[in-house]
Amino acid sequence: MASCSSSEMVKKIIEIFCGKTKKKNIHNHKVGERKKVKGTVVLMKKNVLDFKDIKASFVDRIHELLGKGVSMQLISSVHPDPANVLQGKLGKVAHLEKWVTTITPLTAVETVFTISFDWDESMGVPGAIIVRNHHHSQFYLRTVTLEDVPGHGRVHFVCNSWVYPAHRYKYNRVFFSNKTYLPCQTPELLRKYREEELANLRGNGTGELKEWDRVYDYAYYNDLGSPDKGKDYARPVLGGTKEYPYPRRGRTGRKPTKKDPNSESRLPLISLDIYVPRDERFGHLKFSDFLAYALKSLVQILLPELSSLCDKTINEFDSFHDVIKLYEGGLKLPNGHTVSKIRERIPWELLKELIRNDGERFLKFPMPDVIKEDKSAWRTDEEFGREMLAGVNPVIISRLQEFPPTSNLDPKEYGNQNSAITEEHIEKNLNGLTVDQAIRNNRLFILDHHDALMPYLMRINSTTTKTYATRTLLLLQDNGTLKPLAIELSLPHPQGERHGAVSKVFTPAEEGVEGSVWQLAKAYAAVNDSGYHQLISHWLNTHAVIEPFVIATNRQLSVLHPIHKLLHPHFRDTMNINALARQILINAGGVLERTVFPAKYAMEMSAVLYKNWVFTEQALPNELLKRGMAVPDSRCRHGLRLLIEDYPYAVDGLEIWSAIENWVSEYCFFYYPTDDMVRNDSELQSWWMEIRNEGHGDKKDEPWWPEMKTRAELIQACTIIIWVASALHAAVNFGQYPYAGYLPNRPTVSRRFMPEPGTPEYAELESKPEVAFLKTITAQFQTLLGVSLIEILSRHSTDEIYLGQRDTPEWTSDAEPLAAFEKFGNKLREIEIIINEMNNDQRWRNRVGPVNVPYTLLYPNTSDTTREGGLTGKGIPNSVSI
Repeated sequence: MASCSSSEMVKKIIEIFCGKTKKKNIHNHKVGERKKVKGTVVLMKKNVLDFKDIKASFVDRIHELLGKGVSMQLISSVHPDPANVLQGKLGKVAHLEKWVTTITPLTAVETVFTISFDWDESMGVPGAIIVRNHHHSQFYLRTVTLEDVPGHGRVHFVCNSWVYPAHRYKYNRVFFSNKTYLPCQTPELLRKYREEELANLRGNGTGELKEWDRVYDYAYYNDLGSPDKGKDYARPVLGGTKEYPYPRRGRTGRKPTKKDPNSESRLPLISLDIYVPRDERFGHLKFSDFLAYALKSLVQILLPELSSLCDKTINEFDSFHDVIKLYEGGLKLPNGHTVSKIRERIPWELLKELIRNDGERFLKFPMPDVIKEDKSAWRTDEEFGREMLAGVNPVIISRLQEFPPTSNLDPKEYGNQNSAITEEHIEKNLNGLTVDQAIRNNRLFILDHHDALMPYLMRINSTTTKTYATRTLLLLQDNGTLKPLAIELSLPHPQGERHGAVSKVFTPAEEGVEGSVWQLAKAYAAVNDSGYHQLISHWLNTHAVIEPFVIATNRQLSVLHPIHKLLHPHFRDTMNINALARQILINAGGVLERTVFPAKYAMEMSAVLYKNWVFTEQALPNELLKRGMAVPDSRCRHGLRLLIEDYPYAVDGLEIWSAIENWVSEYCFFYYPTDDMVRNDSELQSWWMEIRNEGHGDKKDEPWWPEMKTRAELIQACTIIIWVASALHAAVNFGQYPYAGYLPNRPTVSRRFMPEPGTPEYAELESKPEVAFLKTITAQFQTLLGVSLIEILSRHSTDEIYLGQRDTPEWTSDAEPLAAFEKFGNKLREIEIIINEMNNDQRWRNRVGPVNVPYTLLYPNTSDTTREGGLTGKGIPNSVSI
């Protein structure tokens, strides 16, 4: 071994000493600096949204000064907690900075706060964060973003949740980063947090739920009636029985009524505070919009005074011009005494919304599109037929495949319900075709409400309503328009339903009393279609059937799950609007029962018709094939051929459907490379099982449910859910005011039967046809209430989020799904261009029609960066949000 000289030895000792000293200095430098990770927190204070809660801001500031602020704690996704190796390591508690000194505007806007976390190298990448609110009041937490996390970079948490004071929870509020994981791919140290969060959202199924509860659970529709007020307000429970099956609603846990332990007690009429999980409630802008336009629908609070006012001073509309005055000047109040009486029953702030600026005009409405260009074009036969293809209810018309039309009602119970329409009734209007030729050439179509209404007609007509079950036959002409051929009006046999139907057939006429009779026949058909539309096409087939999917998704799919991230935007506000509907619209004595002809039997009838609901038939291509409006054809786009080429709802709808399906396919194939991954996804399988067995539990044994074993079945299910929640709802909702805001075009009630020759009513129809028409359809008071309602329902909120848009750009950190979503948005913008071009092409007569109203109900509106609200008549919101 070579020896070292003394000088070399000294040199080495010095080097070693200096080296050690250098390392020690570095160590001291680290300890002194204490590495910080900076973060930004975007939230909205509660007092910004609630001007009445003055103490919230003051008390929160006191809490801050006492050190009781908002704290956050990072959770590692890679290193275990020494105290519990099954959970991620917890970082040091950090507090939100400058709560007291940050100026908060007096409007509903978000505020940015800063936070600094002491960083421990052993933390690794944080995958979740615990948020504790030690304030007096709640706040809305939008996002938390960490910058420059050592070894990783930026970490983003999408929260979008109300955080209540910590004492309201029995658990920590945990938020995850915007990573997306299947259950089996979740970092081991985050799995317990993932499972616990789902358990918290499921709750324990007991007790009355409070506003800070985050529980998603199921209940029957047992909250529509008020049996304690008397038998007139009792309603059957919908759901849970073969007689009245129904989709489930969100549970509130309120106490049962005294007279019926199966019915849930109701809140006071004017209360809008019905429980839904807090994150499902309207945002501030949406709630402000809803209140502003809901004031008119609350006219029912004034029923004694307002009803008396209508009876004594206005009574019936005397002419169509009188109806138009609603939009041109409103109704004039008779005297100040009436105003003061009404003020006794409603706060002045609300009354000012009802009485317009001149202080005298009452209930002035915007001009509906259907009469903007031409005040009488709605009465034409062409417009009557066109609205079955491009109006507010374009989902009922079907191809006639046998003549005469037959009934599917049980003849043992209802006798002969087949149609009384004969060849003699229609042959002169078939443009030279025979009936057989018209059927073979796919030229005959039918709007058939007979079977849906006949079982209830005797009960419905025992009230003030006097209406029929209708069938309307139409001919497809060479120019693509539909020509009405005959309208059949049917009643139950006077000796009882088992004796069959008593029917009368009416055919087109333009002049004299025959022309007036024909206008009335069309009105009866429109009454049927209007009621069916509101109850089935709109409420049942979009609002009601989607709510169980909202509940199951939150109960069974973690926010980390890719399918949760896919579907969540399409559930926005649905539980809230449905809860409000149960409170003031579809309840016993509510607005719907007062304005739509089935009255007290409305919801019961919708439960009976829910028996016909099939999930897979909600797919647009399947639905068109079922109605005979299309046939399979591999040579055509979308694999089918429309038998009415100029069918605006179907033409635009198929483009939208295809775009959704392609987007969903790309998304699902990214997260599920194989079918086995679908079968082995525990959360997905629990979600689908719960939808079948609980959410739509009355349909659990149906053979048509997809088994959820393949990617194709997953794509089909998700595409249907998104289609129903977005495009289908848009198609049957936002055209309500444009077409039905003028009630003579789409009356909701008929109050007397077709007049018989030789009667005073017939003489009146002969001499004063407009008066007779208006005395037959919706009465004036019902018109005021009904038009108020559909004006609200047809409005887009100013904070609406449309198909192809997201409220949070960084909703996932995965690049490929983000690129696929951008591609989806670009496709929707291409569809907008196509729709505009077709609406301007005069070859397509059904797209605009005699009333000159372009078909824009399936216009995506993704290009509207200003988020235009109001009665636009266009745009596909992501969700059933109104």
